[in-house]
Amino acid sequence: MTNPRIPYRMSSERAPLPAPDGKPLIVHLVVNVEHWRFDHAMPRKIIPAPHGAEQVPDVPNFSWAEYGMRCGMPRLLDMLGERGLPASTSINAGVIEAYPSCSEAMRDAGWEFIGHGLHQRSIQDGDDEAGLIKRALEILSSFTGTPVRGWLGPGLRETEATPDLLKAAGIDYVCDWVLDDLPCWMSTKHGPMIAMPYNVEINDSVIYAVEKHSSPEIYQRLRDTLDAFNHELEMSPRVLPIGLHPHLIGVPHRIGYLAKTLDLLMARDDVIFMTGSQIADWYRAAEPERSD
Repeated sequence: MTNPRIPYRMSSERAPLPAPDGKPLIVHLVVNVEHWRFDHAMPRKIIPAPHGAEQVPDVPNFSWAEYGMRCGMPRLLDMLGERGLPASTSINAGVIEAYPSCSEAMRDAGWEFIGHGLHQRSIQDGDDEAGLIKRALEILSSFTGTPVRGWLGPGLRETEATPDLLKAAGIDYVCDWVLDDLPCWMSTKHGPMIAMPYNVEINDSVIYAVEKHSSPEIYQRLRDTLDAFNHELEMSPRVLPIGLHPHLIGVPHRIGYLAKTLDLLMARDDVIFMTGSQIADWYRAAEPERSD
C-alpha cells in the first residue's frame, strides 16, 4: 500500500515557493509539554525497572520528567523570551490542570498551543478517539481563548481515522507525518488538511532519550543540516522544525547547546522564526488547497 494520504513526489519535482519576507529558512520551535500521570506506567524511562518489571508508581522516571516542568521550563521560557523568538507548544491538555503556572507562562509569552492529546499516551490506546480529540481541544481553546489549529499526536501516533477526525474537529494542520521539508496537502474525508513538517532528527527525544548521544549533538546536527540546506535554499524555502522537551534539553548540561543552536540561526540573514499557524497561513497562500 502506498501513502494513503499524501501522494508521492520528490522535493525536486515541487514548484519553487515564495519565501516569507524573503527569508527561505523557516524555523519552527516546538516545545513538547507533557503530563505524565503518576498513577500510570511512564511513557519513557531513563532508569529501567529492576528485573524489567513494570512498577507503578515509578518515582525515578516520573521525577525525571517532572524535573523538566519545574526547572527545564523556566530555562526554556527565559531563553526564548530573551531572544524574542516565537514558539509553539505541543501540549497535553492535562498540563493545564497539572501545571497551571507553567501553562499560564506559555500563554502569556504568546506561544501557540498545538493539540497533543489529553495525557502522554498514544492515541491508539483509547476507545473514543473522537471524544478524546474533542475534549483536548476544548480544554486548550478555553484556556487560551483561541481555537486550536494544529495537532501533534503523542508519540506521533495515529489511527487510520485520525486525520479525518482532526479535520472534522477544525484542525488546520497536523505534524505527525515527518516526510517532507515543506508542508504538503493531505486528503481527509472532510477536505484537504496541511501535513506540517516536524522533525525526528533534530529532536531532543530522539537524540538524547532514544539514541543517547552526548550533549553537543543537537548543535552539531543543526550545523550539518545547514550545510545541506544552504544549496537547496537557493531553489525553494525549507522548514526546519526543532523538537524540544523540557526534561531533555532543559537540563543544565544541554541547555547551553540549545542557546548556541538558536544563536547560530539568528546570526543568519535568511532565517525567519514562525509558529505552526504562521507557517500554515504562508503555505496556504503560496500553494492553494489541493488534494496532493
